[in-house]
Amino acid sequence: MGKTRVAIVGASGYSGEELLRLLLVHPDVELTCITSRKNAGKTAGEVFPRYMECKIPFTMPDVDDIAAKADYAFLALPHGLASEFAEPLLERGVKVIDISADFRLRDKEIYTEYYNVTHPAPGLLKEAVYGQPELYRKQIAKARLVACAGCYPTSILLPASPLLRDGLVENTGIEAICLSGVTGAGRKVAAPYIFPECNESVKPYGVVGHRHLPEIEQELAVVAGVPKIVMNFIPHLIPVNRGIHSCVLMYAKNGVDAAVVLKCLHNAYDSERFVRVLDGGQLADTKHVTMTNMCEIGCAYDARTNRIILSSAIDNLTKGASGQAIQNMNIMAGFPETAGLL
Repeated sequence: MGKTRVAIVGASGYSGEELLRLLLVHPDVELTCITSRKNAGKTAGEVFPRYMECKIPFTMPDVDDIAAKADYAFLALPHGLASEFAEPLLERGVKVIDISADFRLRDKEIYTEYYNVTHPAPGLLKEAVYGQPELYRKQIAKARLVACAGCYPTSILLPASPLLRDGLVENTGIEAICLSGVTGAGRKVAAPYIFPECNESVKPYGVVGHRHLPEIEQELAVVAGVPKIVMNFIPHLIPVNRGIHSCVLMYAKNGVDAAVVLKCLHNAYDSERFVRVLDGGQLADTKHVTMTNMCEIGCAYDARTNRIILSSAIDNLTKGASGQAIQNMNIMAGFPETAGLL
């Protein structure tokens, strides 16, 4: 059998470039189409000199052209725009892995509230499968539309979900304090993200009403088996290129301490290739996961406040975006889940 044909729609941003890096060495796929309005007519090697030998040309994004060339399409596009491609590509038989936020939220009204636009394809919301492989693997395997989990949500959901699912912590009073590298803002020229502004600087942003908040609350409520979870999410911008570290604080139920939490995390993830649980009081460090699809998780217990403190680290462009997208594709296509990934 020949290799599976894949397209990257929106291949010139950071997530698109990361998809290019990983798919060019994937053993089971052939990259047949990459699109970019800005770079149409240039080759991948001309735009990204590290891939100088890659002669695949950027083309204008055209649904018919993409569908003729690909079995799977990765949408590395801004929210709102991704929906414009998802629907017609699905109609043409192309399976879609969306890295944007367009299909992550199940409630179109919440999407409108947080993204300030009417959802462009509400009819697909019930069909879309949330693309967190460790939580939705069976559903992803049968899906034709996967909405990849966001970067911050991934760094929070993976450590917190097993504890809520097993009833070890309260579902109220949850706090997540997160720090992200500058690539999380995308490849754009804006004052807060240029070197003189973000270097030697650590600052919070979006501490009320961040767009990732409803996604996190939605998925934590699912695993907790409750109608709603309300929490605090405090993201920070830090002067590194890539990586997210999250501290998640949760109130322990009676008899729960670090040893109980570690046992729960090991039970959940010891069979998972892309989650590493740390023992001996170790906490997560972004330098151990950058350029990989790994999520590293550590924990501590503060008896004085009765708080479980979860520490997680991911690469926002890999496990938080493009690597997880490829992990989802591998599951959908029946490839080894680790294919093309570290």
